[in-house]
Amino acid sequence: MKTDRRRFLKVAGISALAFASGMAQLAGEAHAQVAPGKYLPREGSLTAKRWAMVIDTRRFASQEDYAPCIEACNRAHNIPDIPGDKNVKWTWTDSFDRVFPDDMNNHLNTAVRSKPYLLLCNHCTNPPCVRVCPTQATYKMEDGIVAMDYHRCIGCRFCMAGCPYGARSFNFVDPRNYLPDNPPNPAFPTRMIGVVEKCNFCVERLNEGKLPACVVASNGKILFGDLEDPNSTVRQALANNFSIRRKPSLGTQPGVYYLI
Repeated sequence: MKTDRRRFLKVAGISALAFASGMAQLAGEAHAQVAPGKYLPREGSLTAKRWAMVIDTRRFASQEDYAPCIEACNRAHNIPDIPGDKNVKWTWTDSFDRVFPDDMNNHLNTAVRSKPYLLLCNHCTNPPCVRVCPTQATYKMEDGIVAMDYHRCIGCRFCMAGCPYGARSFNFVDPRNYLPDNPPNPAFPTRMIGVVEKCNFCVERLNEGKLPACVVASNGKILFGDLEDPNSTVRQALANNFSIRRKPSLGTQPGVYYLI
């Protein structure tokens, strides 16, 4: 009887260990499918050590100048057009004082202070949104892009509270009922109610060898390239012009620069 009991416990222990190992392997495989390697570089894709964007605000005179960039982003990513204060936005504009609230120079040129400025996710080097996300739905890729896995998002909105730039939107209603195009762009997934979304630096287009939609629509007014490459267009623009970033005192190191 004692021998049979020991044999039973031994077999049960081995079975439990094998089951746990199998579950761990499955969990690891499931995590790998949504990990930062989701958009793996492939033949023809655009790659960089650290993607960055430079917006030449001197070439944007009014809200209308930004419209093609915003519309291109909306159409490329099936961004809904929801009436009222529940709207979802990836790129939008605002005034100088709201975009750069910590600028202490009260004697800037009137034209600089009176123009609108384009806003989007800053894809920070030290993104607080990544640190506060409890499910790793928000993660930072090796090339500096702060991406999202909508399937992992539980709608807690911690990332919205953690982002100091207001770059994230929450789907309070079903966004699929307010898509600007019918049918929507099949190259990018639509989202559902209860998840957060934001600009992704067009990572899906980079993977296809294409520049971000807003960059293409800007006709050279917005530059995009590798911040670690001294010969890239963004590095050349930053070296030869005066630029500022949003809320630099926070230490997030934004990846979006503005030429003033």
